[in-house]
Amino acid sequence: MHVKEKLKEESKAIVITALYFGTWIAALLLIKSLVLAEYRIAFHGWSAAVVGALILSKVVLLLEHVSLGAWVRSQSAWVDVALRTALYTLGAAIVMILEKGFEVRHEYGGFIPALQVLFQHADLPHVWANTLCLSGALLGYNAISVVRRHLGAKGLLRMFLSPLPEEMKVS
Repeated sequence: MHVKEKLKEESKAIVITALYFGTWIAALLLIKSLVLAEYRIAFHGWSAAVVGALILSKVVLLLEHVSLGAWVRSQSAWVDVALRTALYTLGAAIVMILEKGFEVRHEYGGFIPALQVLFQHADLPHVWANTLCLSGALLGYNAISVVRRHLGAKGLLRMFLSPLPEEMKVS
């Protein structure tokens, strides 16, 4: 495959994956903004969501190529989905905690004190809510990836574009 074709395929994968995660993140932000609007609190996190979706997409696409080992490959597909979801969720939680600590490091005299305050502060439920939402997105993504591997490159698309099969009659 030529460099131009490879770049085109990579860009397409990032866009599709970013749209998937962007939809999840947008739903989370919409819920947040609606809850905050109830208390007349303005919400300004939309641009960060776009950047977050792009970064998450690239990281997940890279991690898809990381083998989890022979034992995982010899198990049912749900083991790969569950393990990847748990690992990716843990990584997302760590990144969000580090990001929050970095954001407020000046207010608390450094990064480590900021992390200590974070675990005693009201922002921690916010981090856990984001992590919970992203874990759902990651679970769906990993499940779709397994289905796509089983059906082939365009199999999932063909499946969704074709009519449903007739229901089987149980006698």
